[in-house]
Formats: sequence, C-alpha cells, structure tokens
Amino acid sequence: MVRDRVVKGFGSFLGGFALALFVAAPAQAEPLRKAEATGGQGEALLRQALALEHGEGVPQDMARAATIYCESARHGHPEAMYSLGWMYANGRGMDRNDAYAGTLFAMAAFLGHPQAARMTRFTGPYTGALPDCMHPVPGRTPGTLSPEKLIGSMSPSRREVARLLVQLAPKYGIQPEFALAIALTESNLNPQALSPKSAMGVMQLIPATAERFNVTKPYDPEQNIRGGLAYLRWLLAYFEGDIRLAAAAYNAGEGAVNRHGGVPPYRETRAYVERIVGFVGDALHPFDHRVTAPSPALRKLRAISEEEMGS
Repeated sequence: MVRDRVVKGFGSFLGGFALALFVAAPAQAEPLRKAEATGGQGEALLRQALALEHGEGVPQDMARAATIYCESARHGHPEAMYSLGWMYANGRGMDRNDAYAGTLFAMAAFLGHPQAARMTRFTGPYTGALPDCMHPVPGRTPGTLSPEKLIGSMSPSRREVARLLVQLAPKYGIQPEFALAIALTESNLNPQALSPKSAMGVMQLIPATAERFNVTKPYDPEQNIRGGLAYLRWLLAYFEGDIRLAAAAYNAGEGAVNRHGGVPPYRETRAYVERIVGFVGDALHPFDHRVTAPSPALRKLRAISEEEMGS
C-alpha cells in the first residue's frame, strides 16, 4: 500500500518520530504528529526558507531556500515538504524532478497537508526517491542526549549554571543544545575558568568580546552567559545559520573563518567544530537576519562548508 510505503520512507530520515503510532494507533499519534510537524526548529526554519524563496526582507536566494526547506522537512514539517516538492515539481531554482516531488507531496499529505495530495496527480505518486539533503548526515544522530538528561547527570554546581544557560538561550534565539555544546566545550560550565589567552568564565569571553557585548563582570555567570549568547546570536546571523561556521568563528574568530574560506585549518578549531556539530546534530540553526548583515564572503564559505560536510 502507498500508505505503508510512505511510513517506511519516513523511517529513513525521522529516526525519533515514533512511526509505529501512525500505523497502530492514528488517534494516539495525532498530538505527536502535530507537535513534531508544527513546533520548534522545523517551524523556525520554514519561516526563513519562505523569506528566502520570495525575497521577503532578505535577498531572494532559491538555492538557500531549498536547503533550509529540506532541513525543516527533515524535522517533520509538512509545509516544508510541500514547498520543497513544489520547487522540484516546477523546476523553481533547481532541475525539475517529479520523483522527488511526488514523494515529498505524499509525505506532506500523510501529515495532513491540505493541498499536497492533489499535487501527486501532476507529479505521480510516492516512489521513495528523496533528494540527498533529506537523508541524515552520516555520523549525526540528533536528539540522542537531551539537555534535560545531560543536566540531570551533572554535579549540583554545574547543574545550576547549565539550567541558567538553558533558561536564557531561547531569549537570544539560541537552541539550548547549541548553547550547552559551546559552554561545555569552552569551560565545562566553570564560572571561574581562565584560559591562557585570557578567555574568562563559562563561555570563555576574551576581553575584547566581553567589551563588545557589554559584559563588565565576566566572572558573573549570568552576565557572562548573556554576553556569550549575544555573540552566538550575532555569529548565526553573520553566517546565516551555518552551525559549522558559527562554531568555528566562536573558537577562532569570524575574521579567521573569512580569511580561510571556511573552518580554519587549525587542529583545535576543527576538533572543536566536530564536537559541537556532533552534539547538536544539525547543520543549520534559525537566525535573525536583523542582527547583522551576512558575511560578504558567505557564498564562497557556504560552498566550501557544504563540500567539507559531504566529504
């Protein structure tokens, strides 16, 4: 049956979606389906992709829109599946591919998208064919260790700092997983940490960065964390949500990323980036384009970054 084939197709990229519920108990699955499809990162990424596709508030960029639609679709968002299918069905910014479009429309229809089922009349039915971007990146398993489980395993003093970080992160548009990954890698959540390069506190702000983000008491956990989150927010806007580039810049500076055309060839920085990406499990992060203009070298950086991820 087509429905069974769609369910199996979901299994190729939504590992934690509890697919058995869709088959055995559709009524029980409805709250899970709605939460997965409309909440969190998938929704935020969808808004960014729509803006890029239609040039709303940002320069129109079809290729980037398709990439972000794909990331949102991998998070289970039916509107992103439909929009990406539409781009493939109409050759909008990419080569037309009815096999991809039919599969994406079928998946969106399975999740209740009102227009998606009608579109398969023009593209053909579900085939199981999906663009490469819909498959999980090898070596990444999103959600294997939630912030809650991680915090629960910490000592009381570190747990207090971690909870403060997780509480503050969304206020700066930062996902808790990303904030925790940075903080654990930088200082292991030690408010008194001081590096040989004079990086201070939980998220290891050097004096210039502390001054840049109005941190006057770098050993005060809350003030330091707020400064670090503000810097992460700026980096995500500067690199348009590319987690690898933002993490590399947090470690080595945005200037080094621009000069080297991607992640700098420093052993420390490359190991740092792999640890962050491995923890977060995603390639893209929602960002606020109003924070700063993107890096002037971003198109080149993005191409190099995608080559590195595919290698």
